[in-house]
Amino acid sequence: MSRIGNLIIKLPAGTTCAFNASTATVSVKGAKGELQQVLKPGFDVKVGDGTVSVTRPSEEKPDRALHGLYRALIANMVEGVSKGYKRELELIGVGFKASAQANVLELSLGYSHNIFFVVPKELKLQAAQEKGSNPIITLEGIDKQLIGQVASKIKSLRKVEPYKGKGIRYVGEFVRRKAGKAAAK
Repeated sequence: MSRIGNLIIKLPAGTTCAFNASTATVSVKGAKGELQQVLKPGFDVKVGDGTVSVTRPSEEKPDRALHGLYRALIANMVEGVSKGYKRELELIGVGFKASAQANVLELSLGYSHNIFFVVPKELKLQAAQEKGSNPIITLEGIDKQLIGQVASKIKSLRKVEPYKGKGIRYVGEFVRRKAGKAAAK
């Protein structure tokens, strides 16, 4: 029995959800925009007054596995169109810089050249550099999956190394440090 899939999703004020059974598509509209998700045929989404629930077609293992997934995806869509999502990345290292023009992120990460990273137009990009602190890259949008994917891609451009802790990490992320070489006797 799926415990996540059986939970009911509450719709905030100003958010609407619609399910098209012929195409098995859920669409959620809110103050910040609209998102759509295609479900496997057979799954049913019931939209009541202020609530949404997902039911699965059978008790087979693939359907049980997808039940919780679809409920979580719809809940993420509802939160995205009502509140939005925000992800912050921090550049730690001497001389590391970030600047944003429109949706192009320019990174100076200690390589021989600058890296230009194009962020999808669905996301809002900001790069802030205050004196005496590390540069911060902020991604905002309504699609949780897209923000996570883009943030992970930016993070992979300079992975955090375990000895000095230099690299790109999420703000507040803990990185376990290694001791390094022991002193010679």
